Amino acid sequence: MSQQTVSEREDGFTFDDLTVVMGTYNEAEAIGTVLSDIDAETDGRANVICVDGSSERTPEIAREHGARVIEQEPQGYGVAVREAVLAADRPVVVTTDCDDTYPMDRLGDFLELINDGADVVSGDRLYHGADPMPAFNRFGNHAFAVLASVLMGERVHDTTTGMRAYRREVVQKIAWTENTGLSAELLIRPLMRGYDVREAPIAYAERAGETKLDPLSGGAAIAKSIVKVCLQEQLR
Repeated sequence: MSQQTVSEREDGFTFDDLTVVMGTYNEAEAIGTVLSDIDAETDGRANVICVDGSSERTPEIAREHGARVIEQEPQGYGVAVREAVLAADRPVVVTTDCDDTYPMDRLGDFLELINDGADVVSGDRLYHGADPMPAFNRFGNHAFAVLASVLMGERVHDTTTGMRAYRREVVQKIAWTENTGLSAELLIRPLMRGYDVREAPIAYAERAGETKLDPLSGGAAIAKSIVKVCLQEQLR
């Protein structure tokens, strides 16, 4: 979608209503590219918040690109992203990762779906195959989606994607509890509470820099979170 299409809407949100948030940890190799891509897509109109626990130049690079940086001691993915999500002060919040794997040129498409009535738009990396993703991780992400689908009674295709758009009131109304499994929780709780959640296929690129998540221990933590969150929501 072109930027012009979004900016000319008179009855919906524009890029001026958008905050893009991310947790960052030693991503100096990629953060500049990600922030430049956000600026290019939104003409610099989106607000950007990074919650950072880095020991290198990531926060300095983020500030140089105009991002608001909230520094915290490293406590894990979910702690950082949760603080970033709750710090957003514009009506639409988009989460992304800082490793240059997600297509920032789709921000306009996600915003259009929010304007169409969606409460949450979830980027589906697996729809196009996600070939740059390591095979073990790809298998695990398919398995997480099957597990969540069975427990929720509703088919989802990518429970652990890092790129989603939310109406801010949705993320403000729900108490988020997970750390490693926060990405799955951010999909499961809104869906099981009846919000309008839509999946949108997205491309997935090879990450810049080294991954911080161990696939075995991280995968086990995510699976545990999916089961825990689904059971909690069923018992509400």
